[in-house]
Amino acid sequence: MVHRNRLAKETSPYLLQHADNPVDWYPWGDEALGRARREDRPILLSIGYSACHWCHVMAHESFENPETAHLMNEHFVNIKVDREERPDLDRIYQTAHQYLTRRPGGWPLTLFLTPDQIPFAAGTYFPPNPRHGLPAFPDILQRVADFFHERRDAIEEQNESLQEALQGAVDSRVAGLPDDGPLRRARHELEANFDHEHGGLGTAPKFPHAHSHAFLLRQAARHNDNEARDIALNSLAAMVSGGLFDQIGGGFFRYAVDARWEIPHFEKMLYDNGPLLSLCIDAWQVSGEERFRRAAVLTAEWVLREMQSPEGGYYATLDADSGGQEGGFYLWTREAAREALEPDDFRLAAAAYGLDQSANFEGQWHLTRRPSIEALAESFDMASSKLERRLEAIRQRLFAAREQRQRPGRDEKVLTSWNGLMISAMADAGRRLNEPRFTASAERALDFIRTRLTDNGRLMAVYKDGQARLSGYLDDYAFLADGVVSLLEARWRDGDLNFALDLTETLQEHFQDHEAGGFFFTADDHEALILRPKPFMDESTPSGNGIAARALLTLGHLTGRTDLLDAAEETLQAGWNSLSEVPSIHGALLHALEDYLMPPQQVILRGEDRGLQEWQDRLAGHFAPHRLVFSIPAGARDLPGLLAERPADGGQLAYVCGAHRCAPPVRDFEALERTLERTGT
Repeated sequence: MVHRNRLAKETSPYLLQHADNPVDWYPWGDEALGRARREDRPILLSIGYSACHWCHVMAHESFENPETAHLMNEHFVNIKVDREERPDLDRIYQTAHQYLTRRPGGWPLTLFLTPDQIPFAAGTYFPPNPRHGLPAFPDILQRVADFFHERRDAIEEQNESLQEALQGAVDSRVAGLPDDGPLRRARHELEANFDHEHGGLGTAPKFPHAHSHAFLLRQAARHNDNEARDIALNSLAAMVSGGLFDQIGGGFFRYAVDARWEIPHFEKMLYDNGPLLSLCIDAWQVSGEERFRRAAVLTAEWVLREMQSPEGGYYATLDADSGGQEGGFYLWTREAAREALEPDDFRLAAAAYGLDQSANFEGQWHLTRRPSIEALAESFDMASSKLERRLEAIRQRLFAAREQRQRPGRDEKVLTSWNGLMISAMADAGRRLNEPRFTASAERALDFIRTRLTDNGRLMAVYKDGQARLSGYLDDYAFLADGVVSLLEARWRDGDLNFALDLTETLQEHFQDHEAGGFFFTADDHEALILRPKPFMDESTPSGNGIAARALLTLGHLTGRTDLLDAAEETLQAGWNSLSEVPSIHGALLHALEDYLMPPQQVILRGEDRGLQEWQDRLAGHFAPHRLVFSIPAGARDLPGLLAERPADGGQLAYVCGAHRCAPPVRDFEALERTLERTGT
């Protein structure tokens, strides 16, 4: 058969990376699926993403190998999928992988499907030759092809069981009202999983788990729980001082390969950095420690500098590799650092960044900031304030030198869901760090999505090369609605609230399970797949059901719309069985449960802009995770529901509501503070 690779016309950078493979790749679609049915061929489904290091390794070892490609082309219909463009497929087949192998999945994900798209064998990375306990990929190909043709009865029997298991996870619902049991159990599970020596949760490889640590800080604030506070702060301190954080350019890498947070997997993902940015601000406001504020500012600056397109949308990822080496852009030799700095500054930099220790990555240094400012100040006999200024000047010179290197690849597609997460974080950073540039960045991103990623009132999921593609998923609507709410907290703009309400109405119309509660991942008019998932657990991104429930509760209380509150309650009921099994892996749903059981204070400020800004800035300067503040100018138009009943009334007013009751409005800040203290949750 003549080799035809059909990926060259795709817009996904990941698919385009494979456009020259000798594999007869198809994108997911009718052409490939139709061929599999006509010829009764098994499907080889390969799922990855452009910044994935092990995806690149498998591509080089296997997909670029003519002999391996010949086996793939001879026996299979080969389909390549970008998990960032098609999270619906990734979610279905990651779950199927776990059922089939009894192990968690990952990327690259390698599955073998029957012509009707049901997986019968699965794995992740396979090497070209047997090693590390893994079979060789060519052997796997031949064995799977033989099994498909010789053992169809066994495959059909397994497929029936798999489909029952997958569907069973979707249909559950409890009838009673949710209680606080999962909140208490999650708190204890996270404590049991805490690494007391190195910080963080679990063992290597270590992921940052931003939503889990944010949950602990909220619990600490509500219950005066110092141990929960210390777990979160010690974990984040290890991350921001270690190698998970880019000490020179800002931003967090995806995970650490070791228990000490020393060496990361060097890709940077937009979806991680949004929640981690907000978590750094939480930690700074809780502790007053400057290192957390520094990490937040550097991360937000990195987003502005490297991740926001000129049109306004946020890009997806930065690759782990550059110059043919994993982490090559970020690594240092002592000689390179010495060339960039004056001798006295090099001695300080060596002590601050670990260059006076042994090389920690293949003969080079990945920089950390382990010593405290106080310890360095004592060692160099220098005032802490002067030392911090010196270190910042050193960082800027190292940054300028690093900018001359070959940069890692950037995946410049704009994903609506991930933009929603970053809009929320940048709006949060603008408000609580008092940095209008960050708020303006979030506003530009929202305007980009409203302009380029909406079609007849519906969201599109992906934008690349001037094209908006693929109908939006649950996460697109939920994350964006939540992002709009955060932006409304940072600054009020006519029309944004109604846009957020439009998003929730589309969720209810096209995604809601009106029988069992909760929201499906795909819309009712989406392509038919083997499963319509309804995800409740956090995975690489937070649960769309959890974020949707939280946004519905906020908007329901803000406007007085009981249909939104009812939909949130039904979502918690639908997710209750999943939430109750292992509460600590449901960070987003736990946040929604908190807000359901103990609704946050809602403070509505009305009046003229200058006075409102002063009140808002004073309130934003303190950690108040159970309070939402909306400053609505006197001239705001088209306020829906309850907001229309809270006028400016010729002056400056604050309306404070919580737990379905409101205090009388107050006209001065001292009275507002007394009201907040009296009615606090």
